[in-house]
Amino acid sequence: MKNSQPQTANYFPRDRSWHPKAYDPGYKSSVLRSPQRPLVAFPNSLSETTGPAFGHSIIGKLDNDLTLNFAQPGMSAIGERIVVQGRVLDERGQPVPNVLLEFWQANAGGRYRHKKDGYLAPLDPNFGGCGRTISADDGSYAFRTVRPGPYPWPNGPNDWRPAHIHISVFGQAFAQRLITQMYFEGDPLIPRCPIVRTIKDPAAIESLVARLDMNASAPMDSLTYRFDVILRGSRSTLFENRLEGN
Repeated sequence: MKNSQPQTANYFPRDRSWHPKAYDPGYKSSVLRSPQRPLVAFPNSLSETTGPAFGHSIIGKLDNDLTLNFAQPGMSAIGERIVVQGRVLDERGQPVPNVLLEFWQANAGGRYRHKKDGYLAPLDPNFGGCGRTISADDGSYAFRTVRPGPYPWPNGPNDWRPAHIHISVFGQAFAQRLITQMYFEGDPLIPRCPIVRTIKDPAAIESLVARLDMNASAPMDSLTYRFDVILRGSRSTLFENRLEGN
């Protein structure tokens, strides 16, 4: 038991200059998706600020190991084995415990297990491409996977997405959710990506890049990348090119 009073929730004003504009012709999907009229704010409903909430009992023992959670017995996913770890923090740098993180990605060849993915790279029969975990008391999280491959997409004549992992963070209410993408340090495709180029602040782009952590890497097993997710406010992790997610 602790005698200290629990911290109350603090919401920091969203820094609009930290986020890219909704309309950017270089990212063709934004041309149709961006609002054509001024935005109208609506107050949250009771159902958005309360439940439904997830139960911790739904987490399986292999949910945070994408190398094994879809594999046949005795088999493993193909590709460069990596561990992604970090912390979920708020604007003040305080840990955010007990939040559900979900992640999904392409396989080592750059292909998703999705019926509409038309890329010619082969599917890995032992890789499902998704997982989940819960942040610990100190906000830490970790999962094992294979490094995803880059892939082409029909935005321009020869546009490619950098290797990336999608990460979703659920809060304590239905409307509290952040969806973002994590890139890898040193990837030459990052500055070439039309989605990344919608972000005009270099510091904001850097917040989306995971750093190689050799001290935490396992010899003869896997490299480790560190990626902290910061919620709300001017230091918050971006959601691709949108203003939502905070």
